[in-house]
Amino acid sequence: PIQPSVVLAEGSKTTLSCTYNGSANSLHWYWQKTGSKPEFLLLIVESTKYVIKADQPHPHMSIRLHDKRVDLEISSVGVSDSAMYYCALQPT
Repeated sequence: PIQPSVVLAEGSKTTLSCTYNGSANSLHWYWQKTGSKPEFLLLIVESTKYVIKADQPHPHMSIRLHDKRVDLEISSVGVSDSAMYYCALQPT
């Protein structure tokens, strides 16, 4: 499901959630800035909870796996975080 636009105060914390059905090998988060192609942020392996970060990680972003939901947590939102965010899963 697509979430509406979110407007936040700089420095605030937010969580973007993605729910899914069935099982997945891994769950991924990407972002896409205006005029650019999507870029990988983080992924988590469902079975082990192992996290893989982008080559240039974003230390204020983390990923959490819950039952059939994967959250992208942004601890201190900045103007540079303005983007369209996507979640994707790799099925088993």
